[in-house]
Amino acid sequence: MIVKIVRHTKLAAGLLIGLGTFPAALAQDVKADTKNNQYCANIADAASDARFALQKQALADMEKEIEGRLKVLEAKRAEYEEWLHRRNEVLEKADETIVQIYSRMRPDAAALQLTNMDEEIAAAVVAKLNPRVASAVLNEMEPARAAQLANVITDAPKREKTTVRQN
Repeated sequence: MIVKIVRHTKLAAGLLIGLGTFPAALAQDVKADTKNNQYCANIADAASDARFALQKQALADMEKEIEGRLKVLEAKRAEYEEWLHRRNEVLEKADETIVQIYSRMRPDAAALQLTNMDEEIAAAVVAKLNPRVASAVLNEMEPARAAQLANVITDAPKREKTTVRQN
């Protein structure tokens, strides 16, 4: 039992000695916190300025990207307007009276005459015909000429024939 009392006495003495250093350690922590707070206060403006500069740069980059996309969209819009203008010009070439004449002809006779016409005018006439009559006329034409007129009607680009690879 005496051993236990001695141990407790040593422990209590150690605690008392430790308590003597506690206010000094607490004062150091308060001093360090004050220095940290002063440091943070001193760099707050610089950090805020740096953050503002980064945000400004990010906004400028986004603005440039948006301007680039707007240019692309404007170019596409102009391209579509040009396509629509060309299509309307082709369709205007076919006079209503000519369309009525071809619609009343036999498909084989109409096909023969349209084959020998300028492709844009022939395509315009075919485009203005009733779909049933137009399909009968195209059916009577050579497949290559019918495809050519269909390409003009749809304004598809002329493609070169590609060779098929054989395995």
